[in-house]
Amino acid sequence: MKEFYKCPSAQLLSEYDSGFQGLTQQQAEQALKRFGENRLQEEKKKGPLQVFIEQFKDLLVIILIVAGIISMFTGNLESTIVIFAVIILNAILGTVQHFKAEKSLESLRSLSSPNAKVLRDGERQEIPSALVVPGDVVVLEAGDLVPADGRIIECHSLQVQESALTGEAESVDKTEEIIEGDHIALGDQKNMVFSSSLVTYGRALVLVTSTGMDTEIGRIATLMNTTQERRTPLQVSLDNFSKKLSILILAVCALVFGISLFRQMPVLDSLMFAVALAVAAIPEALSSIVTISLAIGTSKMAKEHAIMKKLQAVEGLGCVSVICSDKTGTLTQNRMTVTDSYVFDPIQSDRLQLASILCNDGSVSGDSTLGDPTETALIDAYRLAHTDYFDMLKQYPRQAELPFDSDRKLMSTVHQIGQDCLLLTKGAPDVLLQRVDHITDQGIVRPITDEDREVIRKANQSFSEQGLRVLAFAQKILNSCEVSQESENGYTFLGLVAMVDPPRAESAQAVADCYRAGIKPIMITGDHVATASAIAKKIGILKDGDLAVTGSELDQMDDETLSHKLPHISVYARVSPEHKIRIVGLWQKLGNVVAMTGDGVNDAPALKKADIGIAMGITGTEVSKDAASMILTDDNFATIIKAVANGRNIYSNIKNAIGFLLSGNTAGILAVLFCSLMGLPVPFAAVHLLFINLLTDSLPAIAVSMEPPAKELLHEPPRDSKESILTSQFLSQIVTQGILLTIATLVAFYLGLTVNAATASTMAFATLCLGRLWHGFNARGKGSLVKLGFFKNPYSIGAFCLGAGLLALVLLCPPLERLFSIAPLNGFQLLAILVCSIVPTLLIQLFRIIRGK
Repeated sequence: MKEFYKCPSAQLLSEYDSGFQGLTQQQAEQALKRFGENRLQEEKKKGPLQVFIEQFKDLLVIILIVAGIISMFTGNLESTIVIFAVIILNAILGTVQHFKAEKSLESLRSLSSPNAKVLRDGERQEIPSALVVPGDVVVLEAGDLVPADGRIIECHSLQVQESALTGEAESVDKTEEIIEGDHIALGDQKNMVFSSSLVTYGRALVLVTSTGMDTEIGRIATLMNTTQERRTPLQVSLDNFSKKLSILILAVCALVFGISLFRQMPVLDSLMFAVALAVAAIPEALSSIVTISLAIGTSKMAKEHAIMKKLQAVEGLGCVSVICSDKTGTLTQNRMTVTDSYVFDPIQSDRLQLASILCNDGSVSGDSTLGDPTETALIDAYRLAHTDYFDMLKQYPRQAELPFDSDRKLMSTVHQIGQDCLLLTKGAPDVLLQRVDHITDQGIVRPITDEDREVIRKANQSFSEQGLRVLAFAQKILNSCEVSQESENGYTFLGLVAMVDPPRAESAQAVADCYRAGIKPIMITGDHVATASAIAKKIGILKDGDLAVTGSELDQMDDETLSHKLPHISVYARVSPEHKIRIVGLWQKLGNVVAMTGDGVNDAPALKKADIGIAMGITGTEVSKDAASMILTDDNFATIIKAVANGRNIYSNIKNAIGFLLSGNTAGILAVLFCSLMGLPVPFAAVHLLFINLLTDSLPAIAVSMEPPAKELLHEPPRDSKESILTSQFLSQIVTQGILLTIATLVAFYLGLTVNAATASTMAFATLCLGRLWHGFNARGKGSLVKLGFFKNPYSIGAFCLGAGLLALVLLCPPLERLFSIAPLNGFQLLAILVCSIVPTLLIQLFRIIRGK
């Protein structure tokens, strides 16, 4: 992009064939054809049908479809209906989830101002901002949204709020003067304005240099298009698990089908064995259980002011190892506050405070202070110490004024105080100090000396080194209440007032909690390095030996150099959206799971790039909220730490739920495989296994996801995002528990086989179903129920009762017999089912008690 800030305005006007009278209507129409409308382009979206079809690409789904087709051709209509109902329901849920996804570009588009004031044919016109073209001369006034990027060609005290783009809380003073240098940061391009910024003061004429996708906002939109979202660790792990499970299922199904044919079983019977095995192996409820678990977790988090937009991102919080945080509005209050002051003579303290509210354009309305952040900070500081604010304004009304001017860097007001007309002036210390001739010393006004000036400069330097913004105040007695710029000299020095956008009260503790949880916090901001470093030191982010670097310094480093320094850099200042993406990306390349917080448009691409994008709900722009996966409704950095603890607990619960589902499915697989190898009848109808997997299994799994968090969660380091869910220890636990359930199921099956195959199948189904319901208590955690507390999770008791009730309904309700292929059972058989089903859980609990868990 051309560096317009260092080009003379006359040269740019010539290049665009424009002038101070603007374009002609004909020129504007030609430019509109050449450059297009001043809009952001939208990516082509997938249609509902395409998204719906994509839901069937999963290999496990394809296996289920094949199983459903086989069931249909073998005449098992009930199983076919249930299988396809499950498949279609999951596809619908996936489609709905897709269309709840990103709306970032729509939000970016909505930032454009609806109308713009331009000069066309020398006349001022108001046109839709979409029709603004490069070469147009735009008239900007206080309250306007900037419609496009442009170079200021005439400036009258223009101030623009650019925090959404640069991260700076204060309005920026603009100028039409050339800025020398290369690669000047966005926030330092004082002779440029950028699309969607807000004019807070003054007026200007601006030559439009870029529109649509060529603007800074457009560049961010392009980054949003090209930035790929990272899949969460759980998504990656589940995808890998699904692929491995699919291959295993196909191999075992083929083996069972081959064995059955080898035993000269009819082809249809062999197929039914294979279908039963496939249905037993596939955890149909897994995706639903994970989604439900995440949804329950997000509901808990919402009550703690953290709203998760993307369910899959919840568990990713559990393995976050780096948090890249914006400063303004995230770690700080986004509100300027007076923190200190300096007077040469203490007797002038009251006069300094009075000057701070009289030489001030801010106002008070009800409980709110309105105006420029700097001026509202002065009013708030006075009102905190005094109750006579309104009395002072009434007693010393403004007689005349000289408004702030970015060239003078001063603001002056005149007030009648007693018999005197007093000129009060505030401004930049270096500017105002040059106009000071006198100073008050022990109550006596005397000429100021070079030593006095040096003392004041050191005080100003001390404040600046702390990252504070400093204003100087001075006064002068006039002969009359008439004033001009020539009056602004010969002052008596009053003092300095220092202010800052202060850290949130909770930020320091939240940062300490980050380190305790093994997470590295990093500040990334568009603000000046001194301000950023001062805040970072206060809250504990910037420690001894840590580095603070600027965007221009980042540009001088290649990726290898930056990667080497990355662990030692705690503050990044004056950075662009590209810098933020680069920082996040390099941390990710080092194997870290990165969370990025922010509230501005400039944060949106990095929020999307990060593993967990976190936006501010109160001060955040709609773009940042749409790009994020999590929104803090209280804008409190400390809420992130609570969310991390919840995320870790949710992952633990999901893993326990997965273990519960897979151990039960293992029992079903082994039972079918055993019967196939032994030449016995099929132990389950496909509809039996679907009933277990979708209904009675879902209830305990949901109850597991409601397990309350352990206190030690934040004392543990983040889990390795590359670690598979199915570790060797976890897998051996699943297989062991599955074998116990298998033995219990086969004992019941053999007892039923003494009557007939239908009774055997019914008893096997009922035992496996009830056994898995009992097993839900084991799945709550690694410890015994004595340690976990039987009543600590009442949902597990409710899940067992409801599941057992559904099973009883299927076994004892005659209308359901045909649908679920149920044979009538007598009292002894029902008792046998109860005993067989509870034995595996009793053995597991006894083992844990003996081991002291």
